[in-house]
Amino acid sequence: MTRLGGLALAALLSATALPVHAAEVEFDLAHWLPPTHPVHTLGVEPWVKSIAEASNGRIAINIFPASQLGAAPDHYDMTRDGIADIGYVNPGYQAGRFPIYSLAEIPFHVKEVKKGSGALHEWYAKYAEIEMPEMKFCLINPHDPGTIHANTEIKVPEDFRGKNIRPAHATMARFVSMLGGSSVQVPAPEAREAITRGVADAITFPWNSIYIFGIDPAVKYHLDMPFYISSQMILINKAKYDALAPEDKQVIDDHCTPEWSMKFSEGWADNEYSGRQKMIDSGEHTLYEPTEDEVQLWRDAAAPLLDQWKADVKAAGQDPDVIYDEYRQALEASGSLY
Repeated sequence: MTRLGGLALAALLSATALPVHAAEVEFDLAHWLPPTHPVHTLGVEPWVKSIAEASNGRIAINIFPASQLGAAPDHYDMTRDGIADIGYVNPGYQAGRFPIYSLAEIPFHVKEVKKGSGALHEWYAKYAEIEMPEMKFCLINPHDPGTIHANTEIKVPEDFRGKNIRPAHATMARFVSMLGGSSVQVPAPEAREAITRGVADAITFPWNSIYIFGIDPAVKYHLDMPFYISSQMILINKAKYDALAPEDKQVIDDHCTPEWSMKFSEGWADNEYSGRQKMIDSGEHTLYEPTEDEVQLWRDAAAPLLDQWKADVKAAGQDPDVIYDEYRQALEASGSLY
């Protein structure tokens, strides 16, 4: 199918695509989550509406959810190549491609994301110009810290051994392998099938996504700690952005700020955290809160991930110690450091 035909079909299929009005500039925004997902309803839609209002209707953004323009791991290249003008991108779906930003994937650094999303934005903005030069870096959208959900109890790192685990991103996949588990690497929309068919024994996910993706009947045991984040981005095709009139660039710039990263992320964060209480109230799930000693076991087990990250960043010609200090300082200043 041609891109033109695909866009026409997507517009017909998507009840959520914004109506096209007379506008001077149109963008196609692609993401891979269902249109009922809080990222769509509480993040994407309010952001798109605000841009339309701020530009007095000059800028129209058409939304194509649910992988209508391409698979989840393809969204960076889709946006770079102009298949989409704006992409919702998970950098962690492509191992080794964005070594600096993969620091955000290392567990036990981020304890909350409402303010932490702004801190991540402030920290990474200058490095995006190095790692993603084809893009206009716009927003960072981490989920509320996720954890391990399994069909048997997982309390300490040793419990990973021999398990098949769906990791959130490349760094978590490395962690699973380090601890003697096997990674079942599928994007979030395909996670339910992996779990329900028994291909995976456990999954790294935020709390309410277990319900959103219908995985709750298959995983009844949960590690009750802020384990990791998966941090998505809104990126804009650089050529499309560069072609904008100055007043339209300003509108986009005003919507690509740390403050907007926080606005974009807060609704999803609240929604995800609500899943934890939902599990408690259901009486059907077992949540295990690790002891201080067990938390330290997890921290110690993850230490080699940071060592590998530093080696990767150094190989890319950057100073990992400076970058790591900036990262921790940004999180600490926002009250988000674990």
